[in-house]
Amino acid sequence: MIRMFVGAVTAALAALAGLWLMIAPFALGTQPETGDWTDTTRSEFFTGLGVAVVGLAGAIAFGLAIHADLVARGLLEMKQRVPEPVPVPAPQASSAELATLLAPLVEALREDLNNAPRSSGEHRPNGKGSLVGVEENR
Repeated sequence: MIRMFVGAVTAALAALAGLWLMIAPFALGTQPETGDWTDTTRSEFFTGLGVAVVGLAGAIAFGLAIHADLVARGLLEMKQRVPEPVPVPAPQASSAELATLLAPLVEALREDLNNAPRSSGEHRPNGKGSLVGVEENR
């Protein structure tokens, strides 16, 4: 078990070293700000990229090995996923039922539209009145 922890830490440190190799030319100022990358920068960056990818893959592999070992020893229990029950769909309301439910709402909206005061000019019906007159009243 301790070997897996040492391997995981070493792989994580390798990934960090790879990231440092990738950013070092820019952080230390060896790469000029203008122009293409120098050969040294290109070499350090892609070497660091390779080291970082290998280190990350190693850290993931060691982490999975540690997890498998803990499960095998019984120190970590895997939770069984309980499938969610499929909900029973509600019966579809008929159009007559829907019409009776919505009739009071439609009547209330119709009354509000017919009885609304229109003296301010801000609540004008679509296509009626000019926008210039409304803006001048403000």
